[in-house]
Amino acid sequence: MYALDTKQHHLPHIHVEYAEAEAVFQIPDGELLEGALPGKQYKLVQAWMVLHADELMADWKLALAGATPYKIDPLK
Repeated sequence: MYALDTKQHHLPHIHVEYAEAEAVFQIPDGELLEGALPGKQYKLVQAWMVLHADELMADWKLALAGATPYKIDPLK
């Protein structure tokens, strides 16, 4: 559902892909930085980011340090 990328945008963020759509969301507030997703998926990503804000920031710090981020559970 997402990938951490420490080289682009220079802000904590995730890349999200859904079907042929791609978007980049800022961590932890879920602000859309680039791209677009269909409405339902956009809302799901934002809800997921709220639920996992602390985990996302921890993973971001791991990625910056060159370590492998932990897997974060999807919405069920």
